[in-house]
Amino acid sequence: MDAQMKRWVPVAVAVILTVGCSALRVTPKPPPPVADYPQEIQRSQTSGLQRLGSVSAIVRGSPMNGEAAIKAKAARAGADYYLIIMNDDTTLPGQWYIQAILYRR
Repeated sequence: MDAQMKRWVPVAVAVILTVGCSALRVTPKPPPPVADYPQEIQRSQTSGLQRLGSVSAIVRGSPMNGEAAIKAKAARAGADYYLIIMNDDTTLPGQWYIQAILYRR
């Protein structure tokens, strides 16, 4: 590496880190009105909500089966909202692992 390139590497790294971190910043939005059933929300809608805890499920079928299992667990826990943080297939075909955080108004 020549001297000029060595000078620009730290600058490039700083720019990349700054841009990357700003991509994680979101503008807070209000959650939807409370309904008779738990509703899925986005991370930007969690401000001001009380966190109840987290739940997870392993289901066979499709990702939608996992979402339905999380919604049922949220209803049993008395949550108004849930935020799905992970919905991924496992090493077994047709098996899904899903995690969510539960919130209350």
